Amino acid sequence: MKIGLITLIQEDKHPAPAGHPENAERLQPAVEYVLQSDIADQIKSFIPPLSNTDSIFQIHSPEYLEMAKGISESGGGFLDSDTYVGTGSYEAAWETASASIGAADTIMQGDLKRIFMAVRPPGHHAEYGRGMGFCLINNVAVAAEHLLAHHGLKRVAVVDWDVHHGNGTQHTFYGREDLLFISMHRYPFYPGTGAKNECGAGDGIGFTLNIPLPPGSDDKKYLDEFNMKVIPRLTQFDPQFIIISCGFDSHRDDPLGGMNLTETAFGEMTALLVKVAEKHGEGRVLSIFEGGYNSHANGLCLYNHLKELQTD
Repeated sequence: MKIGLITLIQEDKHPAPAGHPENAERLQPAVEYVLQSDIADQIKSFIPPLSNTDSIFQIHSPEYLEMAKGISESGGGFLDSDTYVGTGSYEAAWETASASIGAADTIMQGDLKRIFMAVRPPGHHAEYGRGMGFCLINNVAVAAEHLLAHHGLKRVAVVDWDVHHGNGTQHTFYGREDLLFISMHRYPFYPGTGAKNECGAGDGIGFTLNIPLPPGSDDKKYLDEFNMKVIPRLTQFDPQFIIISCGFDSHRDDPLGGMNLTETAFGEMTALLVKVAEKHGEGRVLSIFEGGYNSHANGLCLYNHLKELQTD
């Protein structure tokens, strides 16, 4: 089965400061690796047309967006000590978020069942009124909001296996029952959120599932948690669409993560999600790249991830 690949690495618009880990080189070699592999003929590369961007304004405040745009247009700067904004960064972030909407549309129209977005800047740390943690606009949250608001879906699930907690996505949907947010992450760790008792508020109680993991967690630990907690909760929720916040920074060779996963684990977790998607959501999966700072490891993880996304 062919899967979609959207590549927006944005090296020209969003170049990293010297020595910054969030740079184009963490992703470009990984994409080249899979496009030269034995699964390349099952990959359809494309860029979706710019779509309705209303959902971006539902996810982020106008004041924050204007502030980020202003910093970009005035020569660049930093939102915090880690999160840089160059002269083209706002445009790059907007295009990436718009592409996530286009990807969601493509899947809902039935053109492709599954798409991976090899994109930057990443997004899952960006909250309603601030960017942080290398993230400017929350691509996953934008896509989810678009699906709920413009495609009439009632139940969207986001599974975030980046080594860092997806505080921005949690923050956005914490009081809602139409989105199930599940995050597996190292804890305690940046950004400090993601404790087990963070489970939602108001109508959203029970629709946030945090699975904090100790440093050094390996394949067995992740897959045990996946089978005992993630899959049962997803099955209970009955998702019409699954979005993956797909970080590879829990790989054992990642310089920032401090975890001990092999690339095989990412394939196995993907296969489990595909089975849920096939049973509950017509096979629909959108995966959006987040963290991962070793280009070689990213290539191996991406290969295993895409290979399982191709499975009927």
